[in-house]
Amino acid sequence: MNKTTIMLIHGAWMTPDCWSQFRSCYEARGYACVAPAWPYLERPVEALRRSPAPELAKLTIKSLVDYHESLIRALPEPPILIGHSFGGLIVQMLLDRGLGAAGVAIDAGPPRGVLPSFTAIRAALPVLLAWRGWRRVLTMSFHSFASTFANTLPAGEQRPAYDRYVVPAPGRIYFQAALGIGNAVDFSNPNRAPLLLMAGGEDRTSTPSMARAMYRKHSRSPVRTDLIGFPGRSHWLIAEAGWREVAEKALDWAQAQARQ
Repeated sequence: MNKTTIMLIHGAWMTPDCWSQFRSCYEARGYACVAPAWPYLERPVEALRRSPAPELAKLTIKSLVDYHESLIRALPEPPILIGHSFGGLIVQMLLDRGLGAAGVAIDAGPPRGVLPSFTAIRAALPVLLAWRGWRRVLTMSFHSFASTFANTLPAGEQRPAYDRYVVPAPGRIYFQAALGIGNAVDFSNPNRAPLLLMAGGEDRTSTPSMARAMYRKHSRSPVRTDLIGFPGRSHWLIAEAGWREVAEKALDWAQAQARQ
């Protein structure tokens, strides 16, 4: 058993089940993995869809980062942090707080100061235009999943993936991210752990241009920051064909760069 723990942080519209393949890969290599559910998302997908907790609507970016910080501080040593989508934003913010041995942000949501691309704005419109969306629990449509989240997944695999993984999410965090509320980091922070950004070349939710902008911003820090792109892949980088390459590159980099 490797000493270092890996914490896998999922994003909006997901549960920890999205990490099932990553987790099996890492545990086969001898790592202890923890993949916590966001608050109010601890139930099975069917139950979450049928009756999402009203409290879910009140989650904020800060409350999500605080929640994961509390879990990290309960671990015996700083973990490797790997996050996807909104989970990638959470990883960046946790590193900024001095947490983690290394961080990997996959198709990450951007911190304040990184502007969303036109493509990303268009992908987020169903949330941003939802009536009183900032105070509601929202649902991603199958069309949005197929066209902006898993757009490179074969058509025959999109519906099964949607049915297995997609759950309601708090609209509030999208409005906060769009307005730069509660998602700031110090891009020059000399005390954070190393950071790897990973980006799907066909990602329409957090586009490659946004990943490059995040890389340039974080490169202001003297601490190591790297960027790896995966041509032809979508926002569903962690579970579509080729996921193992993503998982292994993320861990190999984190093993090499983790601070002691």
